[in-house]
Amino acid sequence: MARTIGIGIQDFSKIRENNYFYIDKTSFIKAWWESGDDTTLITRPRRFGKTMNMSMLEAFFSVEYAGRGDLFEGLSIWAEEKYRELQGTYPVISLSFANIKESNYETTSYRIRQILRKQYEKYAFLVDSSVLSEGEVRDYKKMTFDMSELDAPMALYQLSDYLYRYYGKKAIILLDEYDTPMQEAYVHGYWEELVSFTRSLFNSTFKTNPFLERGMMTGITRV
Repeated sequence: MARTIGIGIQDFSKIRENNYFYIDKTSFIKAWWESGDDTTLITRPRRFGKTMNMSMLEAFFSVEYAGRGDLFEGLSIWAEEKYRELQGTYPVISLSFANIKESNYETTSYRIRQILRKQYEKYAFLVDSSVLSEGEVRDYKKMTFDMSELDAPMALYQLSDYLYRYYGKKAIILLDEYDTPMQEAYVHGYWEELVSFTRSLFNSTFKTNPFLERGMMTGITRV
């Protein structure tokens, strides 16, 4: 019996749980993991499958999907025991800038900080754990409720540090469509402001982050 082809679905688990038609791309997981690269940038046009692949990576590595091997049974990555043991074992920070399409810097900065705050809210259980000091608890709550523009560039660096201490494993960070806000900045004339902010954020997150296991970024701009 022919499978249903789900149009526009970008959630890997939704496709697998509903047994929709899926072209097996899980060999990408092995290729990426064995490349040894700390951070990978993939640039392709829209509707090229980037977001789906990011969803696949999250479902494979994230501790939130621990015990969900059923999502990968029958796919190429599940044929190797080494990778079966990796499934659901890493803290994963997954975020997307795809919807940040603002006409000024102030709103763009706010929207980015809003997305970063949601990551802190997602892992709010860290506040009640024993891994944070009193000062870090105060800082964490500040990032959740009132993240300033000065605080934002170090947000993912600090969060990956906390997750490393809690899980005992470095974090995997997935950032989809990193460059959508930058395209809008170029069009609307606030390029220099946003580049300065973004450079600080990306440097601390992907370049000088000792708590990063692997990073993956996708973009829609040709480089």
